[in-house]
Amino acid sequence: MTRTGMPPEAPLAHPRQDLGRAFRDDLAPGATPDPVAARWRMGTFLPAAIATGALLWAFLAWFATDGTTWAEGLLATLIAVGFFWIALTFVTVLAGAAAMQRRAAPETGPVTPLDVALLVPVHEEAPWDVFGNAAAMLERLARKPGAHRFTLYILSDTRDPGRAAQEAHAFAALRIRMPDAPLYYRRREQNTDRKVGNLADWLTRWGGAHDAMLILDADSLMSASAIGALADALGRDPSAGLIQSFPQLIGADTVFARSQQFANAVYGAALAEGLARWTGREGNYWGHNAILRVQAFAASAGLPHMRGLRGGDQLILSHDFVEAGLLRRAGWSVRFLPRLRGSYEETPPTLIDHVLRDRRWCKGNLQHLGLLGTRGLHALSRFHLFHGAIGYLLSPLWFLLLTLWAMIGVSAERSVINYFSPANPTMPSWPEMSPVNHVWLMAALYGLLLAPKLVGAVALLAAGTPLAQVGGAGRFGGSLVVEIAISVAYAPILMVQQTMAVVAALTGRRIDWTPQDRSGGRHGWATLTRFHAVETVLGALLLAGMATGYVSLWLLPIMASLVLAVPLSHLSGRPFAGWLATPQEVRAPLVATRARHWRSELRDALAPTPAE
Repeated sequence: MTRTGMPPEAPLAHPRQDLGRAFRDDLAPGATPDPVAARWRMGTFLPAAIATGALLWAFLAWFATDGTTWAEGLLATLIAVGFFWIALTFVTVLAGAAAMQRRAAPETGPVTPLDVALLVPVHEEAPWDVFGNAAAMLERLARKPGAHRFTLYILSDTRDPGRAAQEAHAFAALRIRMPDAPLYYRRREQNTDRKVGNLADWLTRWGGAHDAMLILDADSLMSASAIGALADALGRDPSAGLIQSFPQLIGADTVFARSQQFANAVYGAALAEGLARWTGREGNYWGHNAILRVQAFAASAGLPHMRGLRGGDQLILSHDFVEAGLLRRAGWSVRFLPRLRGSYEETPPTLIDHVLRDRRWCKGNLQHLGLLGTRGLHALSRFHLFHGAIGYLLSPLWFLLLTLWAMIGVSAERSVINYFSPANPTMPSWPEMSPVNHVWLMAALYGLLLAPKLVGAVALLAAGTPLAQVGGAGRFGGSLVVEIAISVAYAPILMVQQTMAVVAALTGRRIDWTPQDRSGGRHGWATLTRFHAVETVLGALLLAGMATGYVSLWLLPIMASLVLAVPLSHLSGRPFAGWLATPQEVRAPLVATRARHWRSELRDALAPTPAE
């Protein structure tokens, strides 16, 4: 068999699902009830709901001093809605922190050997990075024999002819260097339905030759042990249709990326552990670094197009959540293994790159609101879809609350509303926001946002992570302070940007799906100024309100972030070293070290000659 292209086809049916009719896969053994997960679920949602109810009661009682108006009731309700999701995250982290202190019992039982396809869908990516990562994973798998058989496919949707030629050259170069590696490359002529269509094309033409497929992003990297562990877990559990790993961030070298990487490594562990506990066998899918049973996915998770908010036929963009729900609907379990180590990915290097990716995710997640009525979905699958959407809708909610807070002013006499409408009888009577009220609100808000970080950090160390793996005690403590300062500085900017993304998605304004620049291109000052014009103007308005005494000084951190949006965005892409160390950085994974070597070698091999 030659491996200069693709192997012989092994067709497999992959019908599009009817979302208006329930579906059950005849091959699915059915997910058994999980009473342990049910208890974790109750122990997580109930405290969050009780805390939210208590906050709502406190606000209504405070407003009722002079009689509660409809505006005050609406304000209290909006605050309670936003508070519930913060409380749910906090309780999830607490649950995860408690669970991390328990040693997980190893899974036992026979493992069915699987033929696993490692699929890397790419679109306009740097070929040396994609093929370099592939070479590193294949190299490590060859040195770790096991019960399973692995084949890696690079599935290109690249349209640019020059980049496509580079991909072909990279594949040829790798074939020379690794002649016996189970590696294939295919480029589609038409990238119909984007990533969904890319994977569906492989599934219907070659999927029948494999038992499982491990989906990887272009920047994904997994150790041989992690790949083997996922295959073992699927081979041991005949009811599992999908098993998701917990990807950890690596390779960051800028201010913004390193703060994200640190948060993922230090705080994310407790959040992931808590999420795994209460989702049980009704977990979710993040679109990469997960293994799926080929027959189950082909029969149960074919995605139809959906009707857009303004009519017309639309591709389901954030397909991963939906595919997980369809697998669970068909009778397959969806699991999450947060303690599996060796699963990695990269993160956007600058604030602008992060926002551009986030805009794409926003549009896809808001689509989920139109899929909540899908017949036969498990209740928790509907919650995952709703949670994905609400994560973006919270930004305009908080933006609205902050706007109301700014307009209310510092007192009944010094209020923006009263200043512009001094004699309007229809103007609502707002509660007076005294300095004590401002302190209480800001302390509660920032306390709940920061508490999960502190709990997660303590839980990570208590679970056995040596301080040396996070840079030592002094460096770790300083890194906590630095990360919190960075997150506080960028949070208002991200709130405004997500609000703009939500408005664009709901109004049908086109959002470009240009692939992100993973290498972190520097953005000029003119680009930064245009990109952050809205935040800068809003910050200037807050500053003017504070200068005239009509806006509370307790909004100073938010005002400073917005006014300084342009320089902060510039700072986000600057190199940053010495702080924010993570275990994966202090002791680099071998597969990451080998990937850097292969990337460099292939980049040199693909470098154009002076004549070219």
